[in-house]
Amino acid sequence: MLLIERYVVSETCRPLLVMVGILIFIFAAYSSQRYLAEAANGSLALDVVLDIVYYKVLIALEVLIPVALYVSVALSLGRLYHDTEITAIAASGMSPLRVYQGVAFLAIPIAIAVAFLSMHGRPWAYANAYKLEQQSKTDLDINHLLPARFNVNKENGRMILAEHIDHRTGRLRDVLIFDAGQTRTRLYRSQEARIADPNPEDPVVELVHGTVYSLQHSGMQDKRISFNQMTMHLSPIASEADFRRKAASGAELKASAALSDQAELQWRNSRGLSTLILALLAIPLSRTAPRQGRFATLLPITAVFAAVFYAGDICKSLVGNGTLPLMPGLWLVPLLMGLVLIVLIMRDLAIIRFRSR
Repeated sequence: MLLIERYVVSETCRPLLVMVGILIFIFAAYSSQRYLAEAANGSLALDVVLDIVYYKVLIALEVLIPVALYVSVALSLGRLYHDTEITAIAASGMSPLRVYQGVAFLAIPIAIAVAFLSMHGRPWAYANAYKLEQQSKTDLDINHLLPARFNVNKENGRMILAEHIDHRTGRLRDVLIFDAGQTRTRLYRSQEARIADPNPEDPVVELVHGTVYSLQHSGMQDKRISFNQMTMHLSPIASEADFRRKAASGAELKASAALSDQAELQWRNSRGLSTLILALLAIPLSRTAPRQGRFATLLPITAVFAAVFYAGDICKSLVGNGTLPLMPGLWLVPLLMGLVLIVLIMRDLAIIRFRSR
């Protein structure tokens, strides 16, 4: 690596590390606040909050790192333009492509890391986060049921009310369970209950001395049954299709014929290239006039990033619903970014040739 390239890399690395740390801290703080609130109201086990936040941060890195790299390149080169260091480099006869090479030396390994995170780390983190949330959000987990309170599961609408809960033995006394099905609503009232299996895929509850009311949504075939002992399998919590798709491996998405799965696959595969091109786009966008402040270009830089981010999200939705064909699909965004970058580089070279005449 030559002197100019090494200087550009060193000037970019410092704000990059700070920016990544700040973004991770902000995102982790926001996620912690969200999941701690769920733990406080009893809908999420407290002991899994830290693990879920870790997985959420890992998922977000595919966005946070490109943002940090893009802003860091813009800020560092904006300072070099403001201090006329870029002008001095150009006056020495060096090609402006040297600046692009310097940024590329840093951006290429970062883009490879982002691509790996998106293709492998993202589905792994989604699968583990989803598993933890499903296990801890089940309304039948005795560890976070609260006595004398309506414990409502937002995933399926099931409600459990128990006057007394013994967390050591896992028994509930004076229990009321409301379970809404597709065709019937069931209301269970018992003196005592025990969570035999809290597995959200097949939750099992044992009831002692009580009554069950089965109310048909349409028709008059309502039932009332008294029992001394009952073992019941409640309706499982259905997993969200979007979450399953994000947790699927690349091979599973590639083998699927669903357009939404192909859109997810294209999103993962295009993250690395988009990161590289976005970092290179920050070079011409960071250019300032001699008397302008170093932050004068922040508004257009922010506008370009917002346009790129929302364009990718819109293209993903259009590919998923069949409005946009698979080719170019989500590759349309990095393709357009690349064309704009080529035009800007050609403009810089043309300006240099014009001034050298």
